[in-house]
Amino acid sequence: MLQPQQVHHTHCCSEGANVLSHRVSVLCWNVYKKNRDDKRFVEFLQRVDADLLVLQEAEFKDGQPCRVEGYSYDAAANITFGTSNFGVLTASRCRAVETKAYLSDNREFFFATHKSLLLSRYALEGGSSLLVANVHAINFRENGAYKKEKERILDFLRSDTGPLIVAGDFNAWNSARGEKLLEIANSLGLKRVPLGSEDGVKSMFGNPLDFVFYRGLKLLEYRVLDDGDISDHRPLFTRFEVL
Repeated sequence: MLQPQQVHHTHCCSEGANVLSHRVSVLCWNVYKKNRDDKRFVEFLQRVDADLLVLQEAEFKDGQPCRVEGYSYDAAANITFGTSNFGVLTASRCRAVETKAYLSDNREFFFATHKSLLLSRYALEGGSSLLVANVHAINFRENGAYKKEKERILDFLRSDTGPLIVAGDFNAWNSARGEKLLEIANSLGLKRVPLGSEDGVKSMFGNPLDFVFYRGLKLLEYRVLDDGDISDHRPLFTRFEVL
């Protein structure tokens, strides 16, 4: 197992649209490294048919197309094993016009791995753009390290003023982490999609781990999907309209 010491980013394009529609559906899901070895994964995503896939713990290989036909993707690895990379992956029916990948400053205890963050920008109908932040937050570290990583994400995003989605596995498993996450969201003018433990969102100690935040969009639909136990996290589905 190789733990990347520098940012590792890969990109793969399919023939698709140049812009996203004014109505955008998003699936946020920690796939537990099952997207290449569980045949149900592709069947599930084909049924959902989301415009954007915001995946954590995804497996990908450099230069190989997304297993779900019709998607372009960008991905940032935090682990490499053999020819496979693992990390965050954002796929879309529309090719990204700009992407930036980052590794966390801090490393996890036990495994000494970084976590990865991916920012992807997509053109929208009408000439504006949508920025999507795919987050897999540091987990096995003290609250101080967690807070510093969230402040770092704020620094990356604070200069952007347009439509924004921040989604992923935030590992906010105690009240201090949850409070810091909401503080950062408020600083960016983000609203939270109101899904929690009671809706089936993966939780620890009663605290949800997965979140979707948004700005400059109208929330039309949201629910937690039943994936048939492909992953230990359940997928969060949302649909937005650009304001």
